[in-house]
Amino acid sequence: MEGDTFSGLGNGTQIDGKILQTFQKNFVQVQNILDQNRLLINEINQNHESKIPDNLSRNVGLIRELNNNIRRVVDLYADLSSSFT
Repeated sequence: MEGDTFSGLGNGTQIDGKILQTFQKNFVQVQNILDQNRLLINEINQNHESKIPDNLSRNVGLIRELNNNIRRVVDLYADLSSSFT
């Protein structure tokens, strides 16, 4: 239904279908990244609690991946914000 206009934000505001699709797509991406971050954080915590040197070394890469994921989430939210301005 590309190009359709949807109303229903309570105040009669109209949303273009493309914007709505972008909004939904970005939120799905954000949710997937946040789910991945939850798994990364759990693994980082387990490695930290184990105090095994190899596991602690592995945390360096996991924390970098977590930081990159957080940057991606920030970028996705910035894209969403610019879509509505």
